[in-house]
Amino acid sequence: MDVKQIQEIAEVMRDNGLTLLELTQGDVSLRMERQPAQNIIIPAQGLGPAVAETAPAAAPEPHAPADPNCVEVKAPMVGVFYQAPAPDAEPFAPVGAHVNKGDTLCVIEAMKLMNEINAECSGKVAEVCVKNGQTVEYGQVLMKIIRE
Repeated sequence: MDVKQIQEIAEVMRDNGLTLLELTQGDVSLRMERQPAQNIIIPAQGLGPAVAETAPAAAPEPHAPADPNCVEVKAPMVGVFYQAPAPDAEPFAPVGAHVNKGDTLCVIEAMKLMNEINAECSGKVAEVCVKNGQTVEYGQVLMKIIRE
């Protein structure tokens, strides 16, 4: 197994939201564990000294919104973003919708659980920053609301 194959496996893990993978191919065993902020590659025991490779985390850059009345709704966890309660249902809060404090804006599926994300303030949805079905990271901006 070469580095390119390991990188391809890491990409598949990231793209599918997998956090742990154990693979045996011939006489080579590989165990890869992915944390939210970094990828860690740990060889299985018996293959030599443990070496951890970490990829730089794509952390969201801290910045203040241009409009002081603009509130960024950020992901409180890693998971899959959904705008609606079901594939054929209307979105909870599409762009232009008026929302009240406490209204459900979207859901994030994490570990087979649907977690409702609620509005922190009343206002108008100005932007939905991620696509339906997209995997989101902790702290990633999901939506922007213009406060009333």
